[in-house]
Amino acid sequence: MTQPSGSRFSSYFVLVVALFVTALVISNIIAVKLVLVQGLVLPAGVVVFPLSYILGDVLTEVYGYGAARRVIWLGFLCNLLAVLAIWLGGLLPAAPFWGGQAAYDAILGTTPRLLLASFLAYLVGEFANAVIMSRLKVAMRGRHLWVRTIGSTLVGEGLDSAVFISVAFFEVLPSGVLVGTIVTQWLVKSAYEALATPLTYLVVGFLKRREGIDVYDRRIRLNPFALGKEG
Repeated sequence: MTQPSGSRFSSYFVLVVALFVTALVISNIIAVKLVLVQGLVLPAGVVVFPLSYILGDVLTEVYGYGAARRVIWLGFLCNLLAVLAIWLGGLLPAAPFWGGQAAYDAILGTTPRLLLASFLAYLVGEFANAVIMSRLKVAMRGRHLWVRTIGSTLVGEGLDSAVFISVAFFEVLPSGVLVGTIVTQWLVKSAYEALATPLTYLVVGFLKRREGIDVYDRRIRLNPFALGKEG
């Protein structure tokens, strides 16, 4: 079943999109803090960022790859806007009585290399996740949602972690530490989604019933840049 062309976006769809974008932007802001959890050093964004993959799975499963593709690009643009706003805020002259400029720069002043790593990792990981979800749904005839969500996350989060850590810290961290960091982030984020599988089932089932749709991408193009209706 597909959504009629030209139909308005539902309140549920808007809510999922808003949560997706919010999780993405917040995770990138708080990722500057490194935390120690059970002996593992991780960016604080790990508590929020996996939600974007869970919500991305929901978008692809219920509304189809075409809708997920648009939302991925929307998230990219919103994150870019946040980065530009933070950068411009840092350039503005501080009031003489405000002594927080150094802290502002230290916490929010991201280097161009880290920004490039973050943007590339996001696009590669999210699109890989959406493509795999879309194709597995057709191949499995809509069955075994848990296989699709976990399988797509293993690939998407793996690519995300590999691209980000490699671009951001190549020749900064020893190769052994670099690989270990990639694997650690990949496993933690993937485990996060696996544990959230029951919640994903509930949300997907609820949306399919309320929206009355269950899109199968049998003919859609997987080109991430094909944003028109024919895509």
